[in-house]
Amino acid sequence: MLKSKTFVKKTRSGGIMKIVREHYLRDDIWCGSEVCTECKQEESVLQKDACIESNLCSFPHYLLPDTNVVLSQVRYCGIMSNVNQCMVVLFCSRETYIEREQGESANDRNDRAIRISTKWYSDHLNNKGLKVVLLTNDRGNKEKAEEAGLLTYRCKKQHTSVTSNHILLNEITSSKVLFSEHLPLSRIQSGIKSGTFQQGTFRASRDNYLEATVFVHGEGDDSTEVLIQGLQNLNRAVHQDLVAVEILPLNQWVAPSSVVLQDEGPKEDDVTEEEEAELKSGPSGVASRKPTGRVVGIIKRNWRPFCGMLFLSQIKEATRHLFTPADRRIPRIRIETRQAATLAGQRIMVAIDGWPKHSRYPNGHFVRSLGSAGDKETETEVLLLEHDVPHQDFSQAVLSFLPKMPWNITEEDMAVREDLRNLTVCSVDPPGCTDIDDALHCRDLPNGNQEVGVHIADVSHFIRPGNAMDLEAANRGTTVYLTGRRIDMVPELLSSNLCSLRSSVERLAFSCIWEINDKAEIVQTRFTKSVINSKASLTYAEAQMRIDDANMNDDTTKSLRGLNRLAKILKKRRIEKGALTLSSPEVRFHIDSETHDPIDLQTKELKETNSMVEEFMLLANISVAQKIYDEFSECALLRKHPAPPPSNYDILNKAAKSKDLVIHTDSAKALADSLDAAQVDGFPYFNTLLRILATRCMMQAVYFCSGMDSDFHHYGLASPIYTHFTSPIRRYSDIIVHRLLAVAIGADSTYPDLMDKHKQSALCNNLNYRHKMAQYAQRASVAFHTQLFFKSRGILNEEGFILFVRKNAIIVLIPKFGLEGTVFFENKDKPSPKLIFNEEVPSLTVEGHSFNMFDKVKVTISLDASNVQHQKIRMSLVEPVISGVSVAPSEPEAKRAKLDR
Repeated sequence: MLKSKTFVKKTRSGGIMKIVREHYLRDDIWCGSEVCTECKQEESVLQKDACIESNLCSFPHYLLPDTNVVLSQVRYCGIMSNVNQCMVVLFCSRETYIEREQGESANDRNDRAIRISTKWYSDHLNNKGLKVVLLTNDRGNKEKAEEAGLLTYRCKKQHTSVTSNHILLNEITSSKVLFSEHLPLSRIQSGIKSGTFQQGTFRASRDNYLEATVFVHGEGDDSTEVLIQGLQNLNRAVHQDLVAVEILPLNQWVAPSSVVLQDEGPKEDDVTEEEEAELKSGPSGVASRKPTGRVVGIIKRNWRPFCGMLFLSQIKEATRHLFTPADRRIPRIRIETRQAATLAGQRIMVAIDGWPKHSRYPNGHFVRSLGSAGDKETETEVLLLEHDVPHQDFSQAVLSFLPKMPWNITEEDMAVREDLRNLTVCSVDPPGCTDIDDALHCRDLPNGNQEVGVHIADVSHFIRPGNAMDLEAANRGTTVYLTGRRIDMVPELLSSNLCSLRSSVERLAFSCIWEINDKAEIVQTRFTKSVINSKASLTYAEAQMRIDDANMNDDTTKSLRGLNRLAKILKKRRIEKGALTLSSPEVRFHIDSETHDPIDLQTKELKETNSMVEEFMLLANISVAQKIYDEFSECALLRKHPAPPPSNYDILNKAAKSKDLVIHTDSAKALADSLDAAQVDGFPYFNTLLRILATRCMMQAVYFCSGMDSDFHHYGLASPIYTHFTSPIRRYSDIIVHRLLAVAIGADSTYPDLMDKHKQSALCNNLNYRHKMAQYAQRASVAFHTQLFFKSRGILNEEGFILFVRKNAIIVLIPKFGLEGTVFFENKDKPSPKLIFNEEVPSLTVEGHSFNMFDKVKVTISLDASNVQHQKIRMSLVEPVISGVSVAPSEPEAKRAKLDR
């Protein structure tokens, strides 16, 4: 059938041209469906059992996308070009052709044509048990289609309803741009140079996945933290990326959010209004606002393989799944794999490949499996990998530099060392310690003074500069102590044998020896390489019993009593100078010898002997620091503790104010005096809580090279200079300090890298990083074993104190276990109580009951294993009793309460 349209057009020369447009409408175009018996089709491409499993369409159906959907979903084109993908295209059919009406736009005409085509297809297949679904994102087109009785859905709604691994699900992607384009490096560099942009390290929040800070390094103390809030402003940056940020105008600065907000699961590719509302719920006062910005570009990615778990798509036979990293600061990652069923329940490693601007999550690929989730070996491997702890076996190249066994001290060794084997030397350490770094002695001198010696394992004798063992130790930086496992910095032959200052064996040492008067004043200091023979390897408890037992008067006990007396004087003097006595709850596990599971958990009890050893280690470190700085002012490896900025103390001041106390933070001395004076009648644990809070206000102590810095002060110890000398078996910093001291006293020769301040500074950066990661790994190990401990104990009832107050939760410390947990007052499964948060106090009022910092509460403690990836200790409020909020105590306590009545 031929349809034609004729019109005239005026040419440039003024003439008239007749134009005829012809449409050849065919009536022999077949519908392409297997169920059709009317069309004379050569080959059917639309199957009769066309049932894409969907929450919207549970019946057999065909999809008919409108023109705009096809254009926006570019990948449709690739599918449509291949008839094997079960698609057919209608061209100029007599039944579906329409003329454009007067005043009708071309787009409206096309929409109407689509509706006509859908109507024709629906009618054509109506009695065949098949329906036709029109896909459109045009609201007007959808409304008119529904008025015409057509089955119509938005493209995205239909897409997300699919529950089988259909070709459309794998091919259609969101065309909505979620993020702004990252600026090219040239624009970033010019922006940084002009001051338009700032560069810094992106640090994602553990507590709020829509918030981060960028630490912008300045000159000297001129460093700032820029707050980033909201998915668009985070702009695809990943934790530890080096980014460029643009500071927003002052009227757009905000305060950090006060809520705990975690990414609970797969989301659409945009942020919900509820999430944005949560972000805006922080304190609104001008004083609380921080410099706020947005990420405009990535200078350097810090992507690495991430550990975590694969959460399988609910779509049958799907190949695309979301991987959830173990580290909450890392976003979920989309990966494609056909072995998802095998990987379910496994800890795996995944690497990021890229992050498109239209995707909520980055794309990545599977790297390798680590083992079953929850298995002790697997979980330990995960925490070591996640904290970048080198833990592979020592290579043969490293082991080749170990001394040949049997090893003995030679005459050559004795010739260049002081023989101190006759001294009554002993070591005092935690139970089970095999890598004994230090030992002490104390004896009376004829002039009435006392000689005190700190003897440190001479590790640098065995590890020579530049060899494979030295390079490996420098890379590892520190020994990492996990619960029930130790990751050595040096091979075990050295750490637990040849370097360890065990009793009744001769060992090489580096000794710091003082002559001290009766007032614990240093008369003279000397350093020497030595040979010692320890007379006893004691635990802190054993040493304490010797000191306290009046019936014991052997040489070792007398030495311990002398050390203890002097240590008390030294500590008193340090505190008078402003040294801080802080607090941090530490726990000790009792491990079953067969299963290696924790069978008991209790806070560590510190004795006088802990303080005794600490005082002389501090004294040795200070004495050595001064010596190596005097000799090598440009390349001494030192350790400093910066003073916290005043804003760090805000939470401490608010906590003290809530009890009508004032904490002075002008100096370490002022802080120490304030903490000493901070007492509340009838609340003996208050001072400990305040010291725990003060600890959280502190900055991190760091290693540095003396030639690269001018501020040497150690704030916490109130010492003008400090270093680490006393633990070379477990800290590489101490090995370098030993080498510097050996050169200073003529006991060893130097080498170029030791005197190069730039290389020393680079080494310090690695040591600071390794030390920080080791601390985090140790905490993660304690957290995992705490979960194992509570796993077999059901629900326990314990008293605790509120450490922090949040907008929707309180964070509670349980002194008995040294355990912190969060009590949430919002539950998705039931209506939320009325919450009023006061940032200034801070306090949280729940259904009329006010919670303040340090308030005493009773909670239930249990293991929440509902999320295998992130098992956690769950706490629920028991007392005070708040209707609809509090829970009943666990069964054993409930029975006891009944008996008491």
